[in-house]
Amino acid sequence: MGAGTAGGRPESFAIGFPDSALEDLARRLELTRFAPDLDNESGRYGLSTAHLRRLVSYWRDGYDWRAQEKLLNTLPHARVELDGIPVHFVHVRGRGPAPRPLLMSHGFPWTFWDFQRVLGPLTDPAAHGGDPADAFDVVVPSLPGFVLSTPMPRAGVSFLDTADLWVRLMRDVLGYDRFGAQGGDWGALVTAQLGHKYAEHLTGVHFTSVGSLPGAWSRPRPWNLLQRAVDAAAPEHRDAVVAWERRRIGHIAPQVAHPQTLAHALHDSPAGLLAWLTERRMSWADPALEPADVFDDDFLITSTMLYWLTGSYVNAARFYHEAAARPWQPSHDRTPLIEVPTGLSIFPDDNPPGATYDHLDELYPLVHVGRHESGGHFGPMERPDEVVADIRATFRSSR
Repeated sequence: MGAGTAGGRPESFAIGFPDSALEDLARRLELTRFAPDLDNESGRYGLSTAHLRRLVSYWRDGYDWRAQEKLLNTLPHARVELDGIPVHFVHVRGRGPAPRPLLMSHGFPWTFWDFQRVLGPLTDPAAHGGDPADAFDVVVPSLPGFVLSTPMPRAGVSFLDTADLWVRLMRDVLGYDRFGAQGGDWGALVTAQLGHKYAEHLTGVHFTSVGSLPGAWSRPRPWNLLQRAVDAAAPEHRDAVVAWERRRIGHIAPQVAHPQTLAHALHDSPAGLLAWLTERRMSWADPALEPADVFDDDFLITSTMLYWLTGSYVNAARFYHEAAARPWQPSHDRTPLIEVPTGLSIFPDDNPPGATYDHLDELYPLVHVGRHESGGHFGPMERPDEVVADIRATFRSSR
């Protein structure tokens, strides 16, 4: 793979890892020592050994990385160095009379590959039954230190720094004076910071993670981030909110408090990394959907491969620690906090049961709200058509 260039000049490259890395992986998979797993058919103790054993068996004996590599390379990849940090991005030009630039930021355990189902309709709407006037030039960077935005040269980089880097990427490197921004999970926090700090450079923002604001991590107990949802729950919803929280809480605390300790295990065991990443997919997607229809085995393993082959899980885990360690400082005291036209995709399972949304216009100047009957934390994978429709509706006013 290309290393990228300093000074703001991007370098195109194709994803390609050496055979030696795949041979090392094969040896590790062959020697996997699976954990005993009593009375865990329901997964109440976490991802079951039976589930993991099946995935590892396919990874070892059926999965074809080179075929997946070719599929990943159907996207145009480039890298550039910004402030000493290598930044990977996918840049797909739109096909239409006047494509508008759109920056899309992922989260964790997401990668750029989570946007595969929306890239075509967003960049070439006519080919997908849409209006060519809705075309976008789409830029999907990998967060600093995540997968192909490696190796990470220093500690301390958070989603706040990422917003600064993305402005440089879009304006200084790619030449887009103004652009739209979209995101979910960490990408929503990056997008919120862009909409707050850099409103003059943005045409609008769209979120699939509703209510993600830059100050959310500036709390005395950030490892208990979801407690506020429990505290705010009406009595009739409290038990359901606690059950919803339980599917998520085991993720946040260890990565806020001791990300390096967990990384020692996951950087040594590909099966362990697969288990950790897959459980998040299974736990945070809408249970009403069939998981295999959303995330097939190839997708789950390819996502894991991108973290494994780049040795980047530790950077992703530290993103949580860095967010908690650096309290957010507002760039201004104006209201609303985010000053650009805002669109939302509200997926029911990504929000606490009984959540209300009548306060959202106090946070953003809303131009579109899509309320959907199903969907969870991974909107672009779970409900791509709805995400595309909501993005188009959000940015039509900026044509």
